Amino acid sequence: MKLYIADDEMDVREGLKYLIDWEKLGFSFCGEGKNGEETLQDILRLQPDLVLLDIRMPRLSGLEVVKRAKEADFPGKFVILSGYSDFAYAQEAMRYGVDYYLTKPIDEAELEKAALEVKESLLQRQKEKNTFAQYREKAKNTILSDILLDNTNYSFLDLKDLSLEASAFQVILYSNYNQESFHAAWDFASILRLANKNQNSLEYIELDNRNIILLKTPFALKRFQELLKHYIAQPQKGSPLDTLFLSYGRCVYSVQDIHLSYEDALSLSKRRFFCQPEQHVLGYEVLPEQQERHSGFSRESSAYSQLFSDYIQTGNRTLLSEALHGLEQDLYYSTETVSAIKRYLEDLLIQVKAHLTHTYSSTQIPFPSNTAIIDTIEEQYYLYEIMHFFHLQFEMCMNALGAYSSESVMDSILSYIRHNYRENLRLESIAPLFGYNSSYLGKIFTKNVGQSFNSYVDQVRIEASKEMLRSNQYKVYEIAELVGYKNVDYFHKKFKKYVNMSPAEYRKSLFGSEPSA
Repeated sequence: MKLYIADDEMDVREGLKYLIDWEKLGFSFCGEGKNGEETLQDILRLQPDLVLLDIRMPRLSGLEVVKRAKEADFPGKFVILSGYSDFAYAQEAMRYGVDYYLTKPIDEAELEKAALEVKESLLQRQKEKNTFAQYREKAKNTILSDILLDNTNYSFLDLKDLSLEASAFQVILYSNYNQESFHAAWDFASILRLANKNQNSLEYIELDNRNIILLKTPFALKRFQELLKHYIAQPQKGSPLDTLFLSYGRCVYSVQDIHLSYEDALSLSKRRFFCQPEQHVLGYEVLPEQQERHSGFSRESSAYSQLFSDYIQTGNRTLLSEALHGLEQDLYYSTETVSAIKRYLEDLLIQVKAHLTHTYSSTQIPFPSNTAIIDTIEEQYYLYEIMHFFHLQFEMCMNALGAYSSESVMDSILSYIRHNYRENLRLESIAPLFGYNSSYLGKIFTKNVGQSFNSYVDQVRIEASKEMLRSNQYKVYEIAELVGYKNVDYFHKKFKKYVNMSPAEYRKSLFGSEPSA
């Protein structure tokens, strides 16, 4: 605490300095005055906590010093020093808020007691002031939180008291760029305050464990955009900004609309999953329009798994890449949570694995276990990481199936038919997989194979059915379905056409009877 001594006699001033151990009491000497005018100027400038003041001073009396200091809202304490004959003056000074009156010659014990009581009073006032400031700050944060959540009666707000008398607002959320970090995020609010030359241009709030900044002047909004353009969007490696991830909402122009900017920033912070590599910022400009969003998923995972399986088997990397991009776009516009999207992708990849390993049961395809697929996808923070994982798995599959080294497209087509004869194979659906239209593919197929597409498919199916008939494990109607014929009568017709006998006759020729149920 600071001590100021004022008396027109130097000996008195020096004596007061050493009469008691001021340092031990917690006071440090900050100045002295020899007349009232000088004393008034000093105490208003130095703002001491305690002033020892002689009541009789040249130029301005001690009484006038006290009066003018109090009128200027001086918060310090006064101890009046006077002779016995000045008691009437002392009484008047007490009415101006003087705390103690001591007569000369000053008694050491009385002075120390007065100093201690002043100190206790000052400490109590500071404690009350700090407590009030804490409650005020807490109340302000509560009000700001309610404004962000649009949960307040705006007509009762004192915008001036809240320092919200501004013409523009914008909300920013920030967190660690490294999502595995448990350390507190770098204090971006302080960075912005420094950039704004410490003007009262922003508020910092913590809400639901989120770091929130409310910019509240056009200058602050403009300064943020400048920082965004030059330093934040592509921060220097190793800099504080390189450790941060930001999302910011739209600019709004009334307190009642602040919640809209917050909702933008909050939605964006939840969409970090869709960020690209090294992307540190998401702005309201990239939020999908509401009419573009769709609940659920635009395609069942089984539809995508069939598509991917077809492109992998045909080695069509172009269409495979396009399909993966289409999947990524579908997910971008979905309103589903990140957890739901991950489960969808896990299911999709497991379905592709099941389809290919079943179709190519004799080929070793290097798929991870289902548990490894789930764990790998769950561990990723971004969609692009999962899409990269899909690319790697699909490329390994194509390499294992030899789709990349077929001697001709026709070899790939024949291989595809031999492995997928159980499906509803049609020229119209297969042709695009290999980059042809169905009419042209039908012509070159017949020319190269010596029979039509449908005839070749029937032949493959009949050969497979003969193998099953020889195994003596299935009934004829079961075999019909297993080789791709939904109608058992149609299967009979085709079988007889190619084998010159019915399936039952063929089996009887081998075993003498149908298998028992």
